[in-house]
Amino acid sequence: MKEVHSVSLVLGSGGARGHAHIGVVRAVLDRGYAIRNIAGTSMGALIGGVYAAGALDTYSDWAFHLERRDVVRLLDVSFTRHSLFKGERVFDVLRELLGERQIEDLDRGFVAVATDINAQREVWLNRGELFRAIRASSAVPGVFTPVMQEGRVLVDGGLVNPIPIAPTLTDTTDATIAVNLNALGSRRGATARQQHRAEKAEKVEKSADADAESYRERIAQFFRDQLGDSEPTEPQPSAMELLSKSFDTMQGQIARMKLATYAPTVTVDIPRSACGFFEFDRGEELAEIGYEAATRALAGLGPPATPSPVA
Repeated sequence: MKEVHSVSLVLGSGGARGHAHIGVVRAVLDRGYAIRNIAGTSMGALIGGVYAAGALDTYSDWAFHLERRDVVRLLDVSFTRHSLFKGERVFDVLRELLGERQIEDLDRGFVAVATDINAQREVWLNRGELFRAIRASSAVPGVFTPVMQEGRVLVDGGLVNPIPIAPTLTDTTDATIAVNLNALGSRRGATARQQHRAEKAEKVEKSADADAESYRERIAQFFRDQLGDSEPTEPQPSAMELLSKSFDTMQGQIARMKLATYAPTVTVDIPRSACGFFEFDRGEELAEIGYEAATRALAGLGPPATPSPVA
């Protein structure tokens, strides 16, 4: 077995599940590997860029204290035909964390993958302003406004490449670790605290679903009474639910194809069921899930196994 010291890290897209990348990065460093190159899409570009800029702990402190009402406050309505939200509030926080950093000045390789929506192809952003590259890579179509750059309209890279392994193929590192945020299956090895929180959330969700179902049934009954329709009306998902599930479905299919084509050294699977696309108030829980999943996946990779001096 080849001895592994340095790695390339591929951080995939998946909305709020991207906070699992924080745990993966920490598990890789705890294992003693040096992260020399990072390729990321969407939330993968965000977490990878924040780490490359040396601001992961500061970002984590902020993200882990977000509550649902905080997430809602960060969503500034756009009032334009381009998107639901401008994204300025949340990206202002990111800009403050990163400052005016240039990708070329980072002490490790970094690539953010975005989508050129007009040319219908992926774009690798590996030079220029770090913040702008992350902003373009995570501009979910219809949710956040796109980024205009050199005549191109750039949006979320997850549209075409939710797990960007290709940018790492020429790296000279010892191994490539890819994080798939769209894995099928259920969570394994959850901590007692996570299980308790999940059970509590499930109870709340069931109660909310029951209330919603009762409310929908009363509305449906009203229309049946008025229109003489004897057939019950099927409940319809909200626009945001449709958007997130559609995005997850598309990214899951593409991710499986990319993994089969490029076969990284190690794949860290984060199940799609870990959290919803927009549940950014669960950052600390997702980081724990990422740490545990990475620890399991890295068990067979080999030395070193001592803490890395590289933060």
